[in-house]
Amino acid sequence: MYDFRLVAFTAVTLTVSLGTAYSIIHGTYLDTSDPLLAHLAHPLAKTDYWARKSNVLNVYFIKKAWGWTSAAFLLLWNTSSPAAMSLSRLMQWLTATACWLTFTTWFFGPAVIDRVILASGGECFVHLPSGELMTVPTDYCFTKSTVAPASHPDIFTSSLVLPEGWSGIPRLRRGHDVSGHVFLLTMSILFLADQLSISLRSGPSSFRHKVAVAANVALICIWLFASATTSVYFHSPFEKITGYALGLVSFVFTQAPVFW
Repeated sequence: MYDFRLVAFTAVTLTVSLGTAYSIIHGTYLDTSDPLLAHLAHPLAKTDYWARKSNVLNVYFIKKAWGWTSAAFLLLWNTSSPAAMSLSRLMQWLTATACWLTFTTWFFGPAVIDRVILASGGECFVHLPSGELMTVPTDYCFTKSTVAPASHPDIFTSSLVLPEGWSGIPRLRRGHDVSGHVFLLTMSILFLADQLSISLRSGPSSFRHKVAVAANVALICIWLFASATTSVYFHSPFEKITGYALGLVSFVFTQAPVFW
């Protein structure tokens, strides 16, 4: 029986590599760290559905990727045979969850990815209705706070004319914006493939477990397609490469000997 892990590793590596190469050759990627471009629609959005940030894959799957991955894993684990329903597999999932939280949500304050942006020259900007950029303290980006002249008079000058009731959400731009999507998709694909390998080695299974296996395979296919669209349309090439590397390293963390 072939190893699902090797198949998944090869598939995600080729997907990100070829998608990134395509984006360079054909100029299809949007530099999401450029403050003048990041808030705009992708130039190809009118002709390429998957270049739209509002596409169904992005809205309902990628933005909730770890939730979908966790649900698929827990279904697989919960329907496994008693011998395969091990604590070590749960620990692997918890380790991957910790990596997701550390890199994208919180690490004793700002997430690691946010810290990388700031350390590499990033700044906190809010886009004004005029199209201009206004720099604000980085804390507003870390907390994802909504700012407005009425609630934050200290950062808006009295000479600045804004529409009544206007508010904006600051974002970190410039610097190196590691692709969080490529990171999470890479880690999810490798993690689910690893869990599938365990299931396939555990011998005969129930109908419920076969359904769980099919669901996990389907989700891996969705994540591979999502990796392709992200690689072709979003982030600079180096940001996608570092996102892939971070996903690979995070998966390696789940394989630490302590779990075996």
